[in-house]
Amino acid sequence: MVKDLENRYSEPVTVFHDRRLPEPARPAGYAALIDAYELEVPLPRQLYAIGERHRRVTTDAWGLLTPRHAPEATLAGHLTFALKWEGVDLLVLKRLFLAVGPKKIAALVRSQPTGSYARRIWFLYEWLTGEELDLRAAKRGTFVDVLDPKRQFAIPGERSSRQRVRNNLPGTPAFCPLVFRTEALNAFVSEDLAARAKATITPIPADIVSRAAAFLLLEDSRSSFAIEGERPPRRRIERWGQAIGQAGRVPLDLAELLRLQRVLIGDARFVRLGLREEGGFVGEHDRHTGEPIPSHISARPEDLNALVDGILAFANDPSKPLDPVIAAACAAFGFVYVHPFEDGNGRLHRYLIHHVLTERGFNPPGLVFPVSSVILRLIDDYRQVLESVSRPLLPLIEWHPTDKGNLQVLNDTGDLYRFFDATPHAEFLYRCVETTIEEDLPREAAFLQAYDRFAERAVEVVEMPKNTLDLLFRFLRQNGGTFSKRAREREFAKLTDEEAEEIEQIYAEEIPSAITG
Repeated sequence: MVKDLENRYSEPVTVFHDRRLPEPARPAGYAALIDAYELEVPLPRQLYAIGERHRRVTTDAWGLLTPRHAPEATLAGHLTFALKWEGVDLLVLKRLFLAVGPKKIAALVRSQPTGSYARRIWFLYEWLTGEELDLRAAKRGTFVDVLDPKRQFAIPGERSSRQRVRNNLPGTPAFCPLVFRTEALNAFVSEDLAARAKATITPIPADIVSRAAAFLLLEDSRSSFAIEGERPPRRRIERWGQAIGQAGRVPLDLAELLRLQRVLIGDARFVRLGLREEGGFVGEHDRHTGEPIPSHISARPEDLNALVDGILAFANDPSKPLDPVIAAACAAFGFVYVHPFEDGNGRLHRYLIHHVLTERGFNPPGLVFPVSSVILRLIDDYRQVLESVSRPLLPLIEWHPTDKGNLQVLNDTGDLYRFFDATPHAEFLYRCVETTIEEDLPREAAFLQAYDRFAERAVEVVEMPKNTLDLLFRFLRQNGGTFSKRAREREFAKLTDEEAEEIEQIYAEEIPSAITG
């Protein structure tokens, strides 16, 4: 039952769908449409309303405009308000279009055939639903962008002469997360971190860069397993590190993802490789009944082919003009929400970050940013970012438990994974990339250079093979720069006291504590 838009908010409210407003106000735009048409969607991160006073109020959850900004209390009024003030929310729009049907949207466009917002609504209806409205191609009107590039990250796009708009959406109807411009993201983009990464390694000798790259690659692989709570054998860590090192060199398609899953899993006796044929979730089981207690519910098996194809298309084509870090965040987090495989989704999700950044030339040649290492250090923030989409979806997904301790999704959920707000994900990934450039890479390069100086001076005190020197260094590092009693009595008992003291002094002079962690 559609509620009366015109009389729905005759009085201001203080709570909307359990979300408190900063002061009494009348919901407008997407908030009004979601309520009036009872749309089963997660609420946008920021909603809008019309306040009673002639001053604007902005919080993380609400934007309150003044009475003079109040839209006409109609479908057209609130839709226009939403596009003007809130940007494009593809999930809300698609559910709204399906709820109101083609006739009302066509009538809206006919009432203002040259209006820029009406033509954008017309394009979005046909793009999202795949259904052409009973309208003749527009003959007049300046071409307008579907996305406002000052509000949301967009691509240059192509003209659609039917509606006289520029389709600057960065994806396809199969998969198109959107990212809002924020102060943090605008600052990150303006910093040109790709150029800073190249500038960071330029003065470093090539052999040091190569050795640093090898260590950081191994560390990223180890961290990616640690994020999942796994401590596999070194051989498996190295094998996955080699796969990460090849990211961006091979075109990304389903066959490549399946190959990577085989490399990642190794022993697949207890894991079914390939796309899931059953439901999936992340969470726990009730210890008494064995029923799922999900913190995230994966996409339905019947939607996986279309969703994975959409993610791959996004990564390979329409998002190419998009900022590389933002594109990587959209593709990678979209993948982990879909969770297309029984196992390996988290590590493949982080592989996608490496693939997109490398394929688009964001990394210096031969260097992989160890983003998994940073994610591991920021694991609580990482989980909060994941939950920014997962948690609001849970109430919208109908499911029942299966006999195998799994779950089966009962309603159509595909669009929940196609169209999400990836702004927090882009901010988080940019933060990780910046950390690798400003901290991890310089620290590892400085450590290697310091080690080389230490090694050169230590062998002047007493000659020893490289393996022995490496062992000596590890003992000193583990014991704060001095030999432990055990090391002096066993592994390095042949050192004189004078030699041991001199080597300890060299360590203190060449190895700053800031780079030994």
